[in-house]
Amino acid sequence: MARIDSFLKLCMDQNCSDIHLAVGVPPMLRMHGDLLPIKFRDLAAQELQSYIDEILTKTQKRKFESGHDLDFSYVSEESGRFRVNLFRKATGIGATFRFIPTEVPTLEKLNLPPICKQVCDNQQGMVLVTGSTGTGKSTTLAAMIDYLNRSRALNIISLEDPIEFVHKSYKSQIIQRELGTHLPSFADGIRAALREDPDVILVGEMRDTETISMAMTAAETGHLVFGTLHTIGAVKTIDRIVDALPSDMKEQTKSFLGQSLKAVMTQNLVKTPEGKGRHACLEVMVMTRAIANLIQTEQVHQIPSQLQTGGDMGMQLMDQALLSAVNRKEIDPDDAFRYATDKSLFAKFVTDTSVLKNVDPPQL
Repeated sequence: MARIDSFLKLCMDQNCSDIHLAVGVPPMLRMHGDLLPIKFRDLAAQELQSYIDEILTKTQKRKFESGHDLDFSYVSEESGRFRVNLFRKATGIGATFRFIPTEVPTLEKLNLPPICKQVCDNQQGMVLVTGSTGTGKSTTLAAMIDYLNRSRALNIISLEDPIEFVHKSYKSQIIQRELGTHLPSFADGIRAALREDPDVILVGEMRDTETISMAMTAAETGHLVFGTLHTIGAVKTIDRIVDALPSDMKEQTKSFLGQSLKAVMTQNLVKTPEGKGRHACLEVMVMTRAIANLIQTEQVHQIPSQLQTGGDMGMQLMDQALLSAVNRKEIDPDDAFRYATDKSLFAKFVTDTSVLKNVDPPQL
């Protein structure tokens, strides 16, 4: 057993999502959103390097020694599957291990809104799940793929970096391919997938112009494409896609968004009232003629008003999602206040008044 497995077992025993290892500090656990050091000595460079060397393949060692960061999956005999990011920083190497449950969660178990199923029922087009790092985008997408897998007979090709949840094929066939192991880039993976008779393509991260362009092509040619972007909200997501492509493709891109973008869902993980878990709150945009017209006429700043009044179609602003969850006592009102845009809506629910100190009085 690799020595690093002892840290991973501690992570699991404490019901943590991540463990951080870095030179010069003790190991740290991510517990319900908070980062907590464990009672251990500061890790020395040679010590941490020896822990990491025990779990790397020869190919991975060569790649890391050549100066590249590494993203890979590691399976611990005692603790299960982890997604690993290995990197270098000013004081030495560092690594983050994120636990990946063996069982793929369902949309019901994640308590996600019904619109998540409805957008999966599209035959073609693009569905984006966005948010900052660590907000559960991969988990939500895994649940959506699981829903399709159990309800329809499809050929689903999932391009990931690295493979996280391992899917079994039920009604659908699921092919999971890993960046760096099975394909050189997401764009190449999409290009290859188009020759593999896909119904659904999942793109783990739309991080560059070529990947975005290829994903758009796939969505336009009769496939249902799921993807992620590190953007906050529908407006910034649309701006990101338009800005990512060459200026001479601007009109074509706006036309694509109006016709083929089916939904943008932005996710935050907010602490539960007892502080022993986190609950997903989603801002949801569903494409309508009105929103398509706003994109075409470069008035995307008016999209939030469409989300606010589009509840009958499953749309909602993040503040609406947070407020509903607070009223249902699903999330901690103090944590909801931190994520809110219009903080005045949440001030009356706050129990820790210290969170109000750094907020401008006009919002309160």
